Amino acid sequence: MQHKTQLTLSFLLSQVLLLACAEDLECVPGFQQKVFYIEKPFQFTEDRLVLNLKFDDCKGNNKLNFEVSNPDFTVELDGNLVALKNVSEVGKALFVHARSEHAEDMAEIFILEANEKRGALKEILKLEGNLGIPRQKRAILATPILIPENQRPPFPRLVGKVIRSEGTEGVKFRLSGKGVDQEPKGIFRINEMNGDVSVTRTLDREAIANYELEVEVVDMNGKTMDGPVRLDISVIDQNDNRPMFKEGPYVGHVMEGSATGTTVMRMAAFDADDASTDNALLRYNILRQTPTKPSPNMFYIDPEKGDIVTVVSPALLDRETMESPKYELVIEAKDMGGMDVGLTGTATATILIDDKNDHAPEFTKKEFQATVKEGVTGVIVNLTVGDRDDPATGAWRAVYSIINGNPGQSFEIHTNPQTNEGMLSVVKPLDYEISAFHTLLIKVENEDPLIPDIAYGPSSTATVQITVEDVNEGPVFHPNPMAVSKQENIPVGSVVLTLNATDPDTLQHQTIRYSVHKDPAGWLEINPTNGTVGTTAVLDRESPFVHNNVYTALFLAIDSGNPPATGTGTLHITLEDVNDNVPSLYPTLAKVCDDAKDLRVVVLGASDKDLHPNTDPFKFELSKQSGPEKLWRINRLNNTHAQVILLQNLKKANYNIPISVTDSGKPPLTNTTELRLQVCTCKKSKMDCSATDALHISLTLILLSLLSLFCL
Repeated sequence: MQHKTQLTLSFLLSQVLLLACAEDLECVPGFQQKVFYIEKPFQFTEDRLVLNLKFDDCKGNNKLNFEVSNPDFTVELDGNLVALKNVSEVGKALFVHARSEHAEDMAEIFILEANEKRGALKEILKLEGNLGIPRQKRAILATPILIPENQRPPFPRLVGKVIRSEGTEGVKFRLSGKGVDQEPKGIFRINEMNGDVSVTRTLDREAIANYELEVEVVDMNGKTMDGPVRLDISVIDQNDNRPMFKEGPYVGHVMEGSATGTTVMRMAAFDADDASTDNALLRYNILRQTPTKPSPNMFYIDPEKGDIVTVVSPALLDRETMESPKYELVIEAKDMGGMDVGLTGTATATILIDDKNDHAPEFTKKEFQATVKEGVTGVIVNLTVGDRDDPATGAWRAVYSIINGNPGQSFEIHTNPQTNEGMLSVVKPLDYEISAFHTLLIKVENEDPLIPDIAYGPSSTATVQITVEDVNEGPVFHPNPMAVSKQENIPVGSVVLTLNATDPDTLQHQTIRYSVHKDPAGWLEINPTNGTVGTTAVLDRESPFVHNNVYTALFLAIDSGNPPATGTGTLHITLEDVNDNVPSLYPTLAKVCDDAKDLRVVVLGASDKDLHPNTDPFKFELSKQSGPEKLWRINRLNNTHAQVILLQNLKKANYNIPISVTDSGKPPLTNTTELRLQVCTCKKSKMDCSATDALHISLTLILLSLLSLFCL
């Protein structure tokens, strides 16, 4: 009964397919039918016929060989598919691969549950449950067409037929749509006279899976008689695409000591075939692991999800004992649910075993020695440690600290980032006379904390013995700099002060000699034995060597060591001002028009190099004028300025006006300066000061002329 049901179903399906696909008129190598649908029985009985598969290689089928995706089935030479034993579980599909010397092809057998048979036929044939019978009377019958992809030539190939119930006399068929007169054009065509539908070339389901065409009947003049009616063409998938890994490189990380079953990473491949079929049903497998130690099977991949997990114990997942912390897995993805007939694709997964801080750093020895000269700073010794953790991580990088022996903070320790050594430095100069030896206790830790069951032990501390060498240090001035105040112009030979320098080498008995190191103006000398500084010239506050009233000189103190050591002292002499500079007057030239209405000739100003109170307020006075008439006067404006005023207009000439300026010092100093006044002719805003008239000479010039006469 079961065999009869299967044959009936097979016959029904073959009849339906014959509606859509007419037989080829010439031999085409391969299966005559590539897709079958059968209802799943209670079980497939041993040696009972399941289905008959027709294969023709067009050369007599010599040495024909069949392979079935399920080893519980076989195909006999006449094409009969039978079970080798009673089978109750098969899956959703069987795949039969036929191969001879001249041709090979694949057939797919879909196994449907009883309650999904009718729905599957509707979906595949798109007949809405009526097996090609229209629900209402139509003149055009366009049954859906199924075409396997990747068909081989010759082309064109007949794939279906459109029928007109009222006959085809005097009319012709017209086909349109994507694949006919729309891009991609020319894939399908129809025989205008009888409605035969042909395909002109190989189809690719991954490019276009379905074509929706329209067919209509027109008269000889092109006028539509019937239609248009929709014609659906579906491309049946074949397993012609290998799985591909597109998202590489694939790199995963797992911490050493991780528990068995820890997920490392996920591998995901893509298959361009129909995702609803086994053609794109992928299964994953590890083909090869490199290296193979400590176990050839360090990892496992979930065949369905692609998750890679660890399968070894945490003890074996030890980065420090591994041949390499990097593993490379060749991952295979196979379609057809992983069956032998499936296509495969591979990719390499790189897995890195990450380090955790499970080893404390240890000093290479318990005690280090260092020698340093007093007064010197810088690195004095490099402390070496070992650590078995990964050098590229904080589990290896060392952090050093001085935990004892550094109360004055004279030492610091830093990590060399390249070698991980501890660089111990002197940052404050050491004094041999205070302490010739220092003992430091150093501790080393990692940047990252240790895991809970690991602790820092005695090997993570070390002692550094430091010996300070005595050197001949230069004498030291007290205080330094030294400061003193003196009046300028004190007598030559005056004592400025006595310098005091001491030798820090208290354990040595040395003498000190003094000398002048830098005396910019050459004003000073020093007693080489007792350090007394005296003057060799007059001190001048107004000298360019004095800045802000302070004169600076440098002195040396030299000990009697071998070789001698030198100390430098700075002396700042603040010079107190005395009234030793006469005031000066400016300007010394003025011009005025002979017909000027404003007889205020010029404003004069006075300045003094001395400091207050030896400068302003200044006193301005005119020297006695010659002649019976007074020609000018001077008016004081403020402490530093006065104004010269003419008492009448003067003729064009040059005049010299003697003016005396007196400062406020005690005793005051006076300076007399002649103001040269030019009286000019002014016309049309132009001033002519050429001396065409007789000069009016001041009394001073007359006296000078008389003196010249007496000297002849």
